[in-house]
Amino acid sequence: MELTMDIFKQFDKKWALLTAGTENDFNTMTISWGGLGTIWNKPVATVYVRGSRLTHEYMDNNDYFTVSFYPEENKNELKVLGSVSGRDMDKMNASGLTPVKTAGTVTFEEAEVTLVCRKLFRQRLLKENMPSDVADSMYADNDLHDMYIGEVVEIL
Repeated sequence: MELTMDIFKQFDKKWALLTAGTENDFNTMTISWGGLGTIWNKPVATVYVRGSRLTHEYMDNNDYFTVSFYPEENKNELKVLGSVSGRDMDKMNASGLTPVKTAGTVTFEEAEVTLVCRKLFRQRLLKENMPSDVADSMYADNDLHDMYIGEVVEIL
């Protein structure tokens, strides 16, 4: 497997979609926090999801997830998927993106690159392990992120 891109720009500036679930029951959300690397001799993607997000339930209840990256012209679709909850509306139809089944989960036809990941690990981020300025500014409401690490099993 080979991935050639400026991953810092992809997550921070262009964003990505995190998707978990099955072809018939999935949820997706826009993410700008994440990373790629190696752990346990495996290529991995690391993503972060607040406990309050609907996608959190899908991440916990499924073994696979995708991280997909999009061209600039899809920024508006990613804004929709990052600003409303699947609990409140059918945001997939509102986004206009085309779901595509892959390896027991979902990505989207419009994606430039999709990382198909098998979930390896999940852990809650703890405020006491963070610098106080980060804990105070990011988690005043105590809606902490869980960190998920997934083995990248395929790059589409």
